[in-house]
Amino acid sequence: MERVIQLLSGPNLNMLGTREPDLYGRDTIDTLVARARKRAELLGYGLEHLQSNRESDLVEVVQGLGPPTAALIVNAGALTHYSWALADALAAKGMVKIELHITNTLARESWRWRSVLAPVVDGSIQGFGAVGYEIAVVAAAQLLADRTGGLAAP
Repeated sequence: MERVIQLLSGPNLNMLGTREPDLYGRDTIDTLVARARKRAELLGYGLEHLQSNRESDLVEVVQGLGPPTAALIVNAGALTHYSWALADALAAKGMVKIELHITNTLARESWRWRSVLAPVVDGSIQGFGAVGYEIAVVAAAQLLADRTGGLAAP
C-alpha cells in the first residue's frame, strides 16, 4: 500500500499566481502542488491535494483521513486564524500534521499572528514562499521516520 501525504489548501489559494504576486509569488497552486508531489515521490510517498474555499470541505477531508494517509500538510489560508472546526478535526487525528504558509504571518497584520491550528499540529512552516511546500513534505517525511525509528530518504 502506498504511503500518502495529504495536502490541503484553503480559501483563495486557487488564486495564487494572480493574487498579490508581490506577496505570494507568481506560482500557481498547481505548480506548488507539482513540486510538493515530486518531492514526496522522491521520499517514497504519494501526495494527494484538495483546494477548497469552503471550510466544511476541508473539515470533512480531515475527518475522513485514515490509512494509507500518513501525514497531513495544511495551508488553511485565513481559516488558520479562526476555524475552530478545522482545529477540532485536526486535533482528532494522531497522524503527523504540519501547518504551512507561504508568507511569514508574524511579519504581517496583527490579526494573522494567531493560529488556532498551531496547538494541534506538530509544527509550522512559514515565510519560505513556494519552497515551503517542499520543505513541509521533507519535514513530514522526517517526522514519520522519527516516529517509526527509520530514516527519511534523501
